[in-house]
Amino acid sequence: MEGNKKRTLAEIDAEIKATKEALNNVHGKETEVYARIVGYYRAVRNWNKGKADEFKQRKMFTIEASEQHIDSFSTQKAQDVQASSDAKTAPVSGKLHYEFFFRQTCPNCPPVKAFVSELDVAGEKIDVDTKDGLAKAAAKGVFAAPTVIVYNSKNEEVARAHNVDELAEVFNPVAQIAV
Repeated sequence: MEGNKKRTLAEIDAEIKATKEALNNVHGKETEVYARIVGYYRAVRNWNKGKADEFKQRKMFTIEASEQHIDSFSTQKAQDVQASSDAKTAPVSGKLHYEFFFRQTCPNCPPVKAFVSELDVAGEKIDVDTKDGLAKAAAKGVFAAPTVIVYNSKNEEVARAHNVDELAEVFNPVAQIAV
């Protein structure tokens, strides 16, 4: 069989050298890449710096990657729903403190801010419009304002709330145990 002909190491090296020389002699033109930007297609090389950087960060869509993302997202969402329902059905107790993540321009933040201000619980208000506030929010997995994270005396997260109704269920005064 000719397809299974054994080659010597010298023949392979000569073939590699010839291929490298051929690659050095390749001449051509730069490929023009067009992509959609703000509603129309345009050559990427003509984009402004910000849009060009955004284009470099884009990822090619693949079915496999999207299925993995959906599976991991679904698992995380199920855990979040379970944690949320746990927080709603069982008010937290003991010595608590909180972190309140807000934005100055958030229309839903003032009622939550007023609610936490009335609590007899220590807490920290974190403005996510600041660099440090945004970094803290990212580290805690906070993606929306307002968000209140409630911690127990061991500094373990025991609840998350995003509005006054959820906070009222977490801080149900009838179920609170004074410590």
